Amino acid sequence: MGIQPGRTGFRILAYMSMGIAVVGVVLPLLPTTPFVILAAFFASKGSPAFALWLEQHPSFGPAIRHWRLRRAIPRKAKILAIGMMALSWSSMVWLGASAFVLSVSGLFLLGVAIYMLTRPSC
Repeated sequence: MGIQPGRTGFRILAYMSMGIAVVGVVLPLLPTTPFVILAAFFASKGSPAFALWLEQHPSFGPAIRHWRLRRAIPRKAKILAIGMMALSWSSMVWLGASAFVLSVSGLFLLGVAIYMLTRPSC
């Protein structure tokens, strides 16, 4: 059968995303839920066993199920993510970032915030 580069790449991305999510559990500035959902997506493409483990995990499973069934994001995750985006952008203002950087990053962060706010909450 041999090594399948596509599956291996997705598996690596799944583990990297989950690693970031785990760091987000202990670091209040890093949201966990988006990275768990991303890990579940990559795992479904590259590691069915890891995908099943994520879906059945007592902490991570509900967020994955809500996303897959209703494209819903937990209200707490929305508040935290949008708060951290606002804090990040404010930090760039305080640190004196250029108008171009503030404009581009502000538009990107605003787009992400609008997307999150238009998803159902769970």
